[in-house]
Amino acid sequence: MGYTVKNKEAYLKITNAFKKQRKGATVADIVAQTALPLNTVRELVPVAADEYSGRLEVTESGEILYSFPQGFTSKYRGFRAGLRRFTDRVLEGMKIAGSMLFKVWIMVMLVGYFVLFMLIALAALAVSVAASSSNSDSRSEGRGGGLFLAGSIFDLIIRIWFYSELTKTIDRSFNGRYYTERNSRPKGKPLYKAIFSFIFGDEDPNGDWIAKEKQAVIAYIQANQGVISLPEYMTLTGSTPAEAEQRLTACCVEFGGLPEVTDAGTLVYRFDDLLLRADLRDRSFGGSVPLKRLKHFSSNPKKMNVWFSVINGINLIFGGYFLFNALGTGPITTQVQFDAASYLYKITYVLSSSVVDNPLPLILVGLGLVPLIFSLLFWLIPSLRYFFTKQTNETVKLDNLRKLGYGAMWSKPQGITSNDLKADRPECRPKNLGAAQNQVIKEMGAYSIPEVGLDTGGNPVYTFPELEREKQALSTYRASIKPEASSLGRTVFDSNA
Repeated sequence: MGYTVKNKEAYLKITNAFKKQRKGATVADIVAQTALPLNTVRELVPVAADEYSGRLEVTESGEILYSFPQGFTSKYRGFRAGLRRFTDRVLEGMKIAGSMLFKVWIMVMLVGYFVLFMLIALAALAVSVAASSSNSDSRSEGRGGGLFLAGSIFDLIIRIWFYSELTKTIDRSFNGRYYTERNSRPKGKPLYKAIFSFIFGDEDPNGDWIAKEKQAVIAYIQANQGVISLPEYMTLTGSTPAEAEQRLTACCVEFGGLPEVTDAGTLVYRFDDLLLRADLRDRSFGGSVPLKRLKHFSSNPKKMNVWFSVINGINLIFGGYFLFNALGTGPITTQVQFDAASYLYKITYVLSSSVVDNPLPLILVGLGLVPLIFSLLFWLIPSLRYFFTKQTNETVKLDNLRKLGYGAMWSKPQGITSNDLKADRPECRPKNLGAAQNQVIKEMGAYSIPEVGLDTGGNPVYTFPELEREKQALSTYRASIKPEASSLGRTVFDSNA
Protein backbone atom coordinates (compact mmCIF):
# COMPACT_ATOMS: atom_id res chain seq x y z
CA MET A 1 0.00 0.00 0.00
CA GLY A 2 2.70 2.47 0.94
CA TYR A 3 2.85 5.48 3.21
CA THR A 4 0.46 8.30 2.40
CA VAL A 5 2.45 11.52 2.21
CA LYS A 6 0.46 14.57 3.30
CA ASN A 7 3.01 17.17 2.21
CA LYS A 8 3.55 16.04 -1.37
CA GLU A 9 5.36 19.22 -2.40
CA ALA A 10 7.95 18.82 0.35
CA TYR A 11 8.31 15.11 -0.44
CA LEU A 12 8.99 15.90 -4.10
CA LYS A 13 11.64 18.45 -3.13
CA ILE A 14 13.36 15.87 -0.94
CA THR A 15 13.42 13.18 -3.62
CA ASN A 16 14.70 15.68 -6.19
CA ALA A 17 17.45 16.70 -3.78
CA PHE A 18 18.51 13.07 -3.37
CA LYS A 19 18.65 12.68 -7.16
CA LYS A 20 21.31 15.39 -7.29
CA GLN A 21 23.47 13.63 -4.71
CA ARG A 22 25.96 11.18 -6.20
CA LYS A 23 26.95 9.89 -2.79
CA GLY A 24 25.13 9.59 0.49
CA ALA A 25 23.41 12.57 2.08
CA THR A 26 22.39 13.32 5.62
CA VAL A 27 19.32 15.12 6.85
CA ALA A 28 21.40 18.31 7.13
CA ASP A 29 22.44 18.00 3.46
CA ILE A 30 18.81 17.77 2.37
CA VAL A 31 17.82 20.71 4.58
CA ALA A 32 20.57 22.79 2.99
CA GLN A 33 19.32 21.99 -0.52
CA THR A 34 15.59 22.31 0.06
CA ALA A 35 15.39 24.88 2.92
CA LEU A 36 12.63 22.73 4.40
CA PRO A 37 12.18 22.64 8.19
CA LEU A 38 14.41 20.12 9.95
CA ASN A 39 11.49 18.18 11.42
CA THR A 40 9.81 17.89 8.02
CA VAL A 41 12.96 16.47 6.46
CA ARG A 42 13.46 14.06 9.35
CA GLU A 43 9.92 12.82 8.88
CA LEU A 44 9.99 12.40 5.10
CA VAL A 45 13.54 11.17 4.43
CA PRO A 46 12.85 7.71 5.92
CA VAL A 47 9.67 7.56 3.83
CA ALA A 48 11.70 8.19 0.66
CA ALA A 49 14.29 5.61 1.76
CA ASP A 50 11.53 3.06 2.23
CA GLU A 51 9.70 3.78 -1.05
CA TYR A 52 12.82 3.82 -3.23
CA SER A 53 14.77 1.08 -1.38
CA GLY A 54 17.43 3.44 -0.10
CA ARG A 55 20.77 2.44 1.34
CA LEU A 56 21.35 3.40 4.97
CA GLU A 57 24.82 3.90 6.45
CA VAL A 58 25.06 4.71 10.13
CA THR A 59 28.17 6.68 11.11
CA GLU A 60 30.02 6.87 14.42
CA SER A 61 28.27 10.15 15.23
CA GLY A 62 24.89 8.43 14.98
CA GLU A 63 23.91 10.23 11.77
CA ILE A 64 22.51 8.25 8.86
CA LEU A 65 23.77 8.57 5.30
CA TYR A 66 20.98 7.94 2.77
CA SER A 67 21.74 6.92 -0.82
CA PHE A 68 19.80 5.26 -3.62
CA PRO A 69 22.06 2.97 -5.66
CA GLN A 70 19.06 1.28 -7.29
CA GLY A 71 17.63 4.53 -8.62
CA PHE A 72 14.24 6.03 -7.92
CA THR A 73 11.81 3.35 -8.96
CA SER A 74 9.06 3.06 -6.39
CA LYS A 75 8.62 -0.35 -4.81
CA TYR A 76 4.89 0.28 -4.51
CA ARG A 77 3.44 -1.26 -7.66
CA GLY A 78 -0.07 -2.17 -6.60
CA PHE A 79 -3.27 -0.86 -8.15
CA ARG A 80 -3.78 1.84 -5.53
CA ALA A 81 -0.23 3.12 -5.81
CA GLY A 82 -0.42 3.19 -9.61
CA LEU A 83 -3.80 4.91 -9.52
CA ARG A 84 -2.45 7.54 -7.12
CA ARG A 85 0.53 8.30 -9.36
CA PHE A 86 -1.73 8.39 -12.43
CA THR A 87 -4.14 10.75 -10.68
CA ASP A 88 -1.28 13.06 -9.71
CA ARG A 89 -0.05 13.18 -13.31
CA VAL A 90 -3.56 13.84 -14.63
CA LEU A 91 -4.14 16.68 -12.17
CA GLU A 92 -0.79 18.23 -13.04
CA GLY A 93 -1.59 17.91 -16.75
CA MET A 94 -5.00 19.51 -16.22
CA LYS A 95 -3.37 22.39 -14.37
CA ILE A 96 -0.94 22.99 -17.24
CA ALA A 97 -3.67 22.63 -19.85
CA GLY A 98 -5.96 25.01 -17.96
CA SER A 99 -3.24 27.64 -17.81
CA MET A 100 -2.55 27.30 -21.53
CA LEU A 101 -6.25 27.43 -22.44
CA PHE A 102 -6.67 30.61 -20.40
CA LYS A 103 -3.81 32.24 -22.32
CA VAL A 104 -5.24 31.05 -25.64
CA TRP A 105 -8.68 32.39 -24.67
CA ILE A 106 -7.22 35.85 -24.06
CA MET A 107 -5.56 35.76 -27.48
CA VAL A 108 -8.79 34.64 -29.15
CA MET A 109 -10.72 37.43 -27.45
CA LEU A 110 -8.23 40.11 -28.47
CA VAL A 111 -7.45 39.05 -32.02
CA GLY A 112 -10.80 37.37 -32.70
CA TYR A 113 -12.83 40.46 -31.90
CA PHE A 114 -10.47 42.63 -33.87
CA VAL A 115 -10.84 40.43 -36.95
CA LEU A 116 -14.62 40.26 -36.46
CA PHE A 117 -14.94 44.03 -36.23
CA MET A 118 -12.76 44.50 -39.29
CA LEU A 119 -14.90 42.02 -41.24
CA ILE A 120 -18.06 43.87 -40.18
CA ALA A 121 -16.47 47.13 -41.33
CA LEU A 122 -15.49 45.53 -44.64
CA ALA A 123 -19.01 44.15 -45.11
CA ALA A 124 -20.48 47.59 -44.45
CA LEU A 125 -18.08 49.14 -46.96
CA ALA A 126 -18.95 46.48 -49.51
CA VAL A 127 -22.61 47.35 -49.14
CA SER A 128 -21.74 51.02 -49.45
CA VAL A 129 -19.73 50.39 -52.62
CA ALA A 130 -22.53 48.31 -54.10
CA ALA A 131 -25.10 51.02 -53.31
CA SER A 132 -22.96 53.81 -54.68
CA SER A 133 -22.14 51.92 -57.86
CA SER A 134 -25.86 51.70 -58.64
CA ASN A 135 -26.04 55.48 -58.66
CA SER A 136 -24.67 56.70 -62.01
CA ASP A 137 -24.02 60.20 -60.72
CA SER A 138 -21.70 59.11 -57.88
CA ARG A 139 -20.48 55.82 -59.31
CA SER A 140 -16.87 56.75 -59.83
CA GLU A 141 -16.43 58.64 -56.57
CA GLY A 142 -18.23 56.08 -54.40
CA ARG A 143 -16.38 53.14 -55.91
CA GLY A 144 -13.01 54.73 -55.64
CA GLY A 145 -13.43 56.05 -52.11
CA GLY A 146 -15.12 52.93 -50.78
CA LEU A 147 -12.62 50.55 -52.35
CA PHE A 148 -9.72 52.64 -51.07
CA LEU A 149 -11.08 52.58 -47.49
CA ALA A 150 -11.86 48.86 -47.74
CA GLY A 151 -8.36 48.19 -49.01
CA SER A 152 -6.88 50.23 -46.17
CA ILE A 153 -8.75 48.24 -43.54
CA PHE A 154 -7.80 44.95 -45.18
CA ASP A 155 -4.18 46.08 -45.30
CA LEU A 156 -4.36 46.93 -41.57
CA ILE A 157 -5.62 43.43 -40.79
CA ILE A 158 -2.80 41.84 -42.75
CA ARG A 159 -0.17 44.06 -41.16
CA ILE A 160 -1.31 43.40 -37.61
CA TRP A 161 -2.01 39.70 -38.02
CA PHE A 162 1.16 38.81 -39.89
CA TYR A 163 3.45 41.48 -38.49
CA SER A 164 6.65 39.85 -37.38
CA GLU A 165 6.76 41.68 -34.06
CA LEU A 166 3.43 40.12 -33.10
CA THR A 167 4.09 36.57 -34.18
CA LYS A 168 7.72 36.34 -33.15
CA THR A 169 9.89 37.62 -30.37
CA ILE A 170 13.30 38.40 -31.82
CA ASP A 171 16.32 37.75 -29.65
CA ARG A 172 18.72 40.39 -30.88
CA SER A 173 21.79 38.57 -29.65
CA PHE A 174 23.11 35.33 -31.14
CA ASN A 175 26.54 34.02 -30.22
CA GLY A 176 27.56 37.53 -29.25
CA ARG A 177 26.53 39.01 -32.64
CA TYR A 178 23.55 40.94 -33.90
CA TYR A 179 21.22 39.28 -36.31
CA THR A 180 21.71 40.14 -39.94
CA GLU A 181 19.84 39.09 -43.02
CA ARG A 182 22.14 36.08 -43.28
CA ASN A 183 21.18 34.83 -39.82
CA SER A 184 17.97 32.89 -39.47
CA ARG A 185 15.49 34.28 -36.99
CA PRO A 186 15.09 32.31 -33.81
CA LYS A 187 11.74 30.82 -32.99
CA GLY A 188 9.96 33.32 -30.76
CA LYS A 189 7.36 32.84 -28.08
CA PRO A 190 3.82 32.00 -29.23
CA LEU A 191 1.42 34.89 -29.67
CA TYR A 192 -0.79 33.81 -26.78
CA LYS A 193 2.20 33.90 -24.42
CA ALA A 194 3.21 37.37 -25.64
CA ILE A 195 -0.32 38.71 -25.04
CA PHE A 196 -0.39 37.11 -21.58
CA SER A 197 2.99 38.71 -20.85
CA PHE A 198 1.58 42.14 -21.72
CA ILE A 199 -1.46 41.76 -19.46
CA PHE A 200 -0.18 39.77 -16.50
CA GLY A 201 3.59 40.02 -16.90
CA ASP A 202 6.11 37.21 -16.76
CA GLU A 203 7.11 34.89 -13.98
CA ASP A 204 8.26 36.69 -10.85
CA PRO A 205 12.09 36.51 -10.84
CA ASN A 206 11.92 36.45 -7.04
CA GLY A 207 9.02 34.02 -6.79
CA ASP A 208 11.05 31.39 -4.92
CA TRP A 209 13.06 33.96 -3.00
CA ILE A 210 12.08 32.75 0.48
CA ALA A 211 13.56 29.32 -0.21
CA LYS A 212 16.67 30.80 -1.86
CA GLU A 213 17.22 33.13 1.06
CA LYS A 214 16.92 30.28 3.55
CA GLN A 215 19.38 28.25 1.50
CA ALA A 216 21.83 31.16 1.59
CA VAL A 217 21.45 31.49 5.36
CA ILE A 218 21.94 27.74 5.88
CA ALA A 219 24.99 27.72 3.60
CA TYR A 220 26.49 30.61 5.56
CA ILE A 221 25.84 28.86 8.88
CA GLN A 222 27.43 25.64 7.63
CA ALA A 223 30.49 27.52 6.35
CA ASN A 224 30.95 29.31 9.70
CA GLN A 225 31.02 26.54 12.33
CA GLY A 226 27.23 26.46 12.64
CA VAL A 227 27.07 29.96 14.13
CA ILE A 228 25.48 33.19 12.93
CA SER A 229 24.99 36.57 14.57
CA LEU A 230 22.20 39.08 14.16
CA PRO A 231 24.25 41.57 12.05
CA GLU A 232 25.33 38.73 9.76
CA TYR A 233 21.73 37.67 9.28
CA MET A 234 20.81 41.30 8.54
CA THR A 235 23.56 41.39 5.90
CA LEU A 236 22.33 38.19 4.26
CA THR A 237 18.64 39.05 4.19
CA GLY A 238 18.40 42.84 4.30
CA SER A 239 16.12 42.61 7.33
CA THR A 240 15.96 45.45 9.83
CA PRO A 241 17.20 44.62 13.36
CA ALA A 242 13.67 44.00 14.67
CA GLU A 243 12.75 41.86 11.66
CA ALA A 244 16.04 39.94 11.84
CA GLU A 245 15.47 39.04 15.49
CA GLN A 246 12.00 37.66 14.77
CA ARG A 247 13.12 35.75 11.69
CA LEU A 248 16.18 34.27 13.38
CA THR A 249 13.95 32.99 16.16
CA ALA A 250 11.78 31.34 13.51
CA CYS A 251 14.92 29.83 11.95
CA CYS A 252 15.82 28.31 15.30
CA VAL A 253 12.45 26.58 15.35
CA GLU A 254 12.76 25.37 11.75
CA PHE A 255 16.38 24.24 11.74
CA GLY A 256 17.09 23.23 15.31
CA GLY A 257 18.99 26.34 16.41
CA LEU A 258 19.57 27.71 19.88
CA PRO A 259 20.50 31.23 21.03
CA GLU A 260 23.62 31.35 23.14
CA VAL A 261 25.60 34.06 24.90
CA THR A 262 29.37 34.05 24.52
CA ASP A 263 31.84 34.72 27.34
CA ALA A 264 32.10 38.29 26.04
CA GLY A 265 28.35 38.75 26.42
CA THR A 266 27.54 38.60 22.70
CA LEU A 267 24.36 36.85 21.56
CA VAL A 268 24.88 34.22 18.84
CA TYR A 269 22.70 31.54 17.29
CA ARG A 270 24.03 27.98 17.05
CA PHE A 271 22.77 25.35 14.60
CA ASP A 272 24.77 22.22 15.46
CA ASP A 273 22.38 19.89 13.61
CA LEU A 274 23.09 21.64 10.31
CA LEU A 275 26.79 20.73 10.57
CA LEU A 276 26.16 16.97 10.51
CA ARG A 277 26.53 16.72 6.74
CA ALA A 278 28.37 14.66 4.18
CA ASP A 279 28.68 17.38 1.54
CA LEU A 280 31.30 19.79 2.91
CA ARG A 281 31.34 22.19 -0.03
CA ASP A 282 31.08 25.89 0.73
CA ARG A 283 27.94 27.34 -0.88
CA SER A 284 27.99 30.65 0.98
CA PHE A 285 28.51 32.86 -2.11
CA GLY A 286 32.15 33.52 -1.26
CA GLY A 287 31.33 36.19 1.30
CA SER A 288 28.90 38.06 -0.97
CA VAL A 289 25.14 38.14 -0.50
CA PRO A 290 22.40 37.12 -2.94
CA LEU A 291 20.51 40.08 -4.36
CA LYS A 292 16.93 40.22 -5.54
CA ARG A 293 16.31 40.93 -9.19
CA LEU A 294 14.14 43.72 -10.53
CA LYS A 295 10.80 42.77 -12.00
CA HIS A 296 10.21 43.89 -15.59
CA PHE A 297 6.83 44.96 -16.84
CA SER A 298 6.98 42.55 -19.79
CA SER A 299 9.56 40.60 -21.74
CA ASN A 300 7.96 41.71 -25.03
CA PRO A 301 9.58 44.32 -27.25
CA LYS A 302 7.97 47.74 -26.79
CA LYS A 303 6.75 47.79 -30.37
CA MET A 304 4.87 44.55 -29.77
CA ASN A 305 3.06 45.97 -26.75
CA VAL A 306 2.17 49.09 -28.78
CA TRP A 307 0.49 46.89 -31.38
CA PHE A 308 -1.44 45.07 -28.68
CA SER A 309 -2.65 48.44 -27.38
CA VAL A 310 -3.67 49.52 -30.89
CA ILE A 311 -5.68 46.35 -31.46
CA ASN A 312 -7.32 46.65 -28.05
CA GLY A 313 -8.10 50.31 -28.70
CA ILE A 314 -9.92 49.41 -31.91
CA ASN A 315 -11.90 46.73 -30.06
CA LEU A 316 -12.76 49.26 -27.37
CA ILE A 317 -14.05 51.79 -29.92
CA PHE A 318 -16.17 49.23 -31.75
CA GLY A 319 -17.49 47.69 -28.52
CA GLY A 320 -18.47 51.10 -27.18
CA TYR A 321 -20.06 52.00 -30.51
CA PHE A 322 -22.25 48.90 -30.67
CA LEU A 323 -23.22 49.10 -26.99
CA PHE A 324 -24.19 52.78 -27.32
CA ASN A 325 -26.27 52.20 -30.43
CA ALA A 326 -27.89 49.02 -29.10
CA LEU A 327 -29.02 50.89 -26.01
CA GLY A 328 -29.92 54.12 -27.82
CA THR A 329 -31.41 52.89 -31.11
CA GLY A 330 -32.59 49.45 -30.05
CA PRO A 331 -34.33 47.13 -32.53
CA ILE A 332 -34.90 48.22 -36.13
CA THR A 333 -38.38 47.20 -37.23
CA THR A 334 -39.53 50.09 -39.41
CA GLN A 335 -38.14 52.08 -42.32
CA VAL A 336 -38.10 55.20 -40.17
CA GLN A 337 -35.91 53.46 -37.60
CA PHE A 338 -33.67 52.14 -40.35
CA ASP A 339 -33.19 55.61 -41.84
CA ALA A 340 -32.53 57.16 -38.42
CA ALA A 341 -29.98 54.56 -37.31
CA SER A 342 -26.23 55.03 -37.86
CA TYR A 343 -24.91 53.34 -40.96
CA LEU A 344 -22.62 50.66 -39.45
CA TYR A 345 -25.18 49.71 -36.81
CA LYS A 346 -28.07 49.24 -39.23
CA ILE A 347 -25.91 47.25 -41.67
CA THR A 348 -24.76 45.02 -38.78
CA TYR A 349 -28.35 44.67 -37.60
CA VAL A 350 -29.55 43.61 -41.05
CA LEU A 351 -26.67 41.14 -41.50
CA SER A 352 -27.27 39.69 -38.02
CA SER A 353 -30.97 39.25 -38.86
CA SER A 354 -30.00 36.56 -41.33
CA VAL A 355 -28.40 34.59 -38.48
CA VAL A 356 -30.81 35.09 -35.57
CA ASP A 357 -34.42 36.24 -35.39
CA ASN A 358 -33.72 38.97 -32.83
CA PRO A 359 -30.18 40.35 -33.36
CA LEU A 360 -30.41 43.01 -30.63
CA PRO A 361 -29.16 40.77 -27.76
CA LEU A 362 -26.32 39.54 -29.98
CA ILE A 363 -25.24 43.09 -30.79
CA LEU A 364 -25.82 44.38 -27.26
CA VAL A 365 -23.87 41.63 -25.50
CA GLY A 366 -21.73 39.89 -28.12
CA LEU A 367 -20.54 42.99 -30.00
CA GLY A 368 -20.94 45.61 -27.30
CA LEU A 369 -20.79 44.64 -23.65
CA VAL A 370 -18.32 41.71 -23.81
CA PRO A 371 -15.61 43.33 -25.97
CA LEU A 372 -15.99 46.64 -24.11
CA ILE A 373 -15.46 45.04 -20.70
CA PHE A 374 -12.63 42.87 -22.01
CA SER A 375 -10.91 45.88 -23.59
CA LEU A 376 -11.20 47.94 -20.42
CA LEU A 377 -9.70 45.12 -18.35
CA PHE A 378 -7.03 44.61 -21.02
CA TRP A 379 -5.79 48.12 -20.27
CA LEU A 380 -6.71 48.36 -16.58
CA ILE A 381 -4.80 45.27 -15.43
CA PRO A 382 -1.46 46.24 -17.06
CA SER A 383 -1.87 49.82 -15.83
CA LEU A 384 -2.32 48.70 -12.23
CA ARG A 385 0.45 46.14 -12.61
CA TYR A 386 2.81 48.81 -13.93
CA PHE A 387 2.13 50.92 -10.84
CA PHE A 388 2.63 48.05 -8.40
CA THR A 389 5.72 46.82 -10.27
CA LYS A 390 7.38 50.20 -9.73
CA GLN A 391 6.57 50.04 -6.03
CA THR A 392 7.84 46.47 -5.77
CA ASN A 393 11.09 47.36 -7.51
CA GLU A 394 11.66 50.25 -5.10
CA THR A 395 11.26 47.80 -2.21
CA VAL A 396 13.69 45.41 -3.90
CA LYS A 397 16.23 48.20 -4.36
CA LEU A 398 15.99 49.23 -0.71
CA ASP A 399 16.35 45.61 0.48
CA ASN A 400 19.41 45.12 -1.71
CA LEU A 401 20.91 48.41 -0.53
CA ARG A 402 20.36 47.26 3.06
CA LYS A 403 22.35 44.11 2.39
CA LEU A 404 25.25 46.02 0.88
CA GLY A 405 25.07 48.73 3.54
CA TYR A 406 24.88 46.34 6.48
CA GLY A 407 27.72 44.35 4.93
CA ALA A 408 29.89 47.46 4.59
CA MET A 409 29.29 48.47 8.21
CA TRP A 410 29.87 44.93 9.49
CA SER A 411 33.11 44.48 7.54
CA LYS A 412 34.41 47.96 8.53
CA PRO A 413 32.63 49.31 11.63
CA GLN A 414 34.89 52.38 11.86
CA GLY A 415 34.76 55.52 9.75
CA ILE A 416 31.59 54.82 7.78
CA THR A 417 30.02 57.53 5.60
CA SER A 418 26.96 57.38 3.41
CA ASN A 419 29.24 57.18 0.36
CA ASP A 420 30.55 53.82 1.62
CA LEU A 421 27.10 52.37 1.02
CA LYS A 422 27.74 52.02 -2.70
CA ALA A 423 24.92 51.32 -5.12
CA ASP A 424 26.71 50.57 -8.37
CA ARG A 425 24.01 48.27 -9.72
CA PRO A 426 20.50 49.40 -10.75
CA GLU A 427 18.84 46.84 -8.46
CA CYS A 428 20.56 48.48 -5.46
CA ARG A 429 19.78 52.10 -6.27
CA PRO A 430 16.47 53.44 -4.88
CA LYS A 431 14.90 56.53 -6.36
CA ASN A 432 16.06 58.74 -3.48
CA LEU A 433 19.49 57.20 -2.91
CA GLY A 434 20.74 59.68 -0.32
CA ALA A 435 17.72 59.27 1.94
CA ALA A 436 17.92 55.49 1.57
CA GLN A 437 21.59 55.45 2.56
CA ASN A 438 20.89 57.51 5.67
CA GLN A 439 17.97 55.23 6.52
CA VAL A 440 20.19 52.15 6.38
CA ILE A 441 22.77 53.75 8.68
CA LYS A 442 20.05 54.74 11.17
CA GLU A 443 18.67 51.18 11.13
CA MET A 444 22.07 49.77 12.02
CA GLY A 445 22.35 52.52 14.64
CA ALA A 446 19.16 51.22 16.25
CA TYR A 447 21.02 47.94 16.87
CA SER A 448 24.46 49.36 17.70
CA ILE A 449 24.64 53.04 18.75
CA PRO A 450 27.33 54.78 16.68
CA GLU A 451 29.74 57.56 17.49
CA VAL A 452 29.25 60.42 15.02
CA GLY A 453 31.97 62.76 13.79
CA LEU A 454 32.58 64.97 10.76
CA ASP A 455 35.07 64.62 7.94
CA THR A 456 36.96 67.49 6.33
CA GLY A 457 33.98 68.23 4.09
CA GLY A 458 31.56 68.45 7.00
CA ASN A 459 29.89 65.11 6.21
CA PRO A 460 28.89 62.76 9.07
CA VAL A 461 31.25 59.88 9.84
CA TYR A 462 29.91 56.94 11.85
CA THR A 463 31.88 54.56 14.07
CA PHE A 464 30.30 51.47 15.65
CA PRO A 465 32.50 50.41 18.58
CA GLU A 466 29.99 47.86 19.90
CA LEU A 467 29.79 46.31 16.45
CA GLU A 468 33.58 46.02 16.37
CA ARG A 469 33.63 44.28 19.79
CA GLU A 470 30.83 41.94 18.71
CA LYS A 471 32.75 41.04 15.59
CA GLN A 472 35.89 40.20 17.58
CA ALA A 473 33.91 38.20 20.16
CA LEU A 474 32.21 36.22 17.39
CA SER A 475 35.57 35.39 15.81
CA THR A 476 36.92 34.16 19.14
CA TYR A 477 33.80 32.09 19.76
CA ARG A 478 33.98 30.39 16.38
CA ALA A 479 37.65 29.59 16.88
CA SER A 480 36.77 27.72 20.07
CA ILE A 481 34.45 25.33 18.21
CA LYS A 482 36.22 22.09 17.33
CA PRO A 483 35.51 20.85 13.77
CA GLU A 484 35.67 17.21 14.86
CA ALA A 485 32.56 17.78 16.99
CA SER A 486 30.48 17.81 13.80
CA SER A 487 32.37 15.02 12.03
CA LEU A 488 30.25 12.08 10.92
CA GLY A 489 33.01 9.56 11.51
CA ARG A 490 33.37 6.22 9.83
CA THR A 491 30.48 3.97 8.88
CA VAL A 492 29.57 1.45 11.57
CA PHE A 493 26.51 -0.07 9.87
CA ASP A 494 25.58 -0.48 6.20
CA SER A 495 22.16 -1.80 5.21
CA ASN A 496 23.66 -3.12 1.95
CA ALA A 497 26.46 -5.05 3.67
